Amino acid sequence: MPEVTETHREKAYALLKADAEKIHNLIEVQIENLTMPQCPLYEEVLDTQMFGLSREIDFAVRLNLISDHEGKALLENLERQLNRLHEAAHKSV
Repeated sequence: MPEVTETHREKAYALLKADAEKIHNLIEVQIENLTMPQCPLYEEVLDTQMFGLSREIDFAVRLNLISDHEGKALLENLERQLNRLHEAAHKSV
């Protein structure tokens, strides 16, 4: 099997980061326009999206495309951003 190049690692990380940003944007739009954070639909979308991203990250880690630390950092950063959105939505209610 060919060795993973730095370009592959950078591309994998960029794709995962883009997916995390898509989740952030989806939740932001949902909070602003569609539903409140207490809505079961909001929670289902959030849980499904976060689970999917965590599986993508796990796959990339197993292929040595990103480190375990990088994967955890991506998830933790997204969780912090989503918590801020959630708190902001509660304050505006």
